[in-house]
Amino acid sequence: MSHSTSRTAALCGGLLLAVLTGCGTAPADKAASDAPIEAAAPVRAKGVTPPAPPGLPGMPPVLDAGNVYAADAPGKLSPVVKDFPSRVYVPNTNSDTVSVIDPATYKVIETIPVGRQPQHVVPSWDLRTLWVNNDVGDSLTAIDPATGKAGKTVGVSDPYNLYFTPNGKYAIVMASMDRELVFRDAHTMKTAKTVPVSCAGVNHADFSADGRYFVVSCEFSGELLKVDTAKMEVVGQQKLPFKGAMPQDVKLSPDGGTFYIADMMANGMWVLDGEKFTTPELLPTGKGTHGLYVSRDAKEMYISNRGEGSVSVFDFAQKKLAKKWHLPNGGSPDMGGVSADGKVLWLSGRYDAEVYAIDTATGKQLARIPVGSGPHGLAVYPQPGRYSLGHTGVFR
Repeated sequence: MSHSTSRTAALCGGLLLAVLTGCGTAPADKAASDAPIEAAAPVRAKGVTPPAPPGLPGMPPVLDAGNVYAADAPGKLSPVVKDFPSRVYVPNTNSDTVSVIDPATYKVIETIPVGRQPQHVVPSWDLRTLWVNNDVGDSLTAIDPATGKAGKTVGVSDPYNLYFTPNGKYAIVMASMDRELVFRDAHTMKTAKTVPVSCAGVNHADFSADGRYFVVSCEFSGELLKVDTAKMEVVGQQKLPFKGAMPQDVKLSPDGGTFYIADMMANGMWVLDGEKFTTPELLPTGKGTHGLYVSRDAKEMYISNRGEGSVSVFDFAQKKLAKKWHLPNGGSPDMGGVSADGKVLWLSGRYDAEVYAIDTATGKQLARIPVGSGPHGLAVYPQPGRYSLGHTGVFR
């Protein structure tokens, strides 16, 4: 993420300067307790296995208890998106545009003007709309993925990032500078509930396998939140055990047992037990650890290391890093996604006005495509999956 708005940039003298100086790590309004909040253990008869806790009401049933990404395999395009043209939508934060790339030719085929400082392009829960998060412009611009054309713009305060509850009922705006999680109607974007938070810089999230809660990263205060989805309430908060921690992307493991949180200042990712919400452990990956993307077979996770121009590959079964790919001549790989067939990893080059296409079999750079200034949360679309949880495309 980083450096969610020009408000921060203005104070720090620019996005890159903010990273280099650490400016922008705003203190929280009040100190959060380091003690995690845990549910009491159920009382049960000896030898009796308790039933699984009920999932979020209205959420589509999990296809495979051992793989939350079972619906995301190659070829499993929803009927809703099967006729959409394959495109890569790149929000350029400094140019106030979205570059549209044809992945077959590696060429920009259109540039769409949008609101001020677009941060992420987010697929809607029902897969029918792409929402451009115009953070400083306080708006969302809709793009029709069937035509690639921009549609209506909706007024929304500080939409740094956007997620959707697994039942499709609400959109959740990560209002970073407003210090709020704002639950809105997933279609009209009308506010349902505003949840003030005491941490600074809410930005990324992911949901538990049953959708009952989600974990949120707070970039500027180095904290994590645990939020009850149905109650729309913060039920846990903790400070990460690293001075100057700056957590970014959040991703659930395929077996649903672990959350991984990228940290661009700790240069690695935190490994968290979401149920217990105890202090996580740090796994070093590379300088400027930023984005997390699960492979189509759910065996690996690609980790972008923005500060060193590399991608680390994490093996879920082995629970360790398997390899690292370095971009030729460096770069600043940031946010992105995996192609529908799983063969190409697409990442924005945040400080280099370019996008990288990387072969997931070999790690070889396939293309380096010039785009606007400050490319950030690009969306590869369409992708397999029954519904979208938001961000640049988290599908279940």
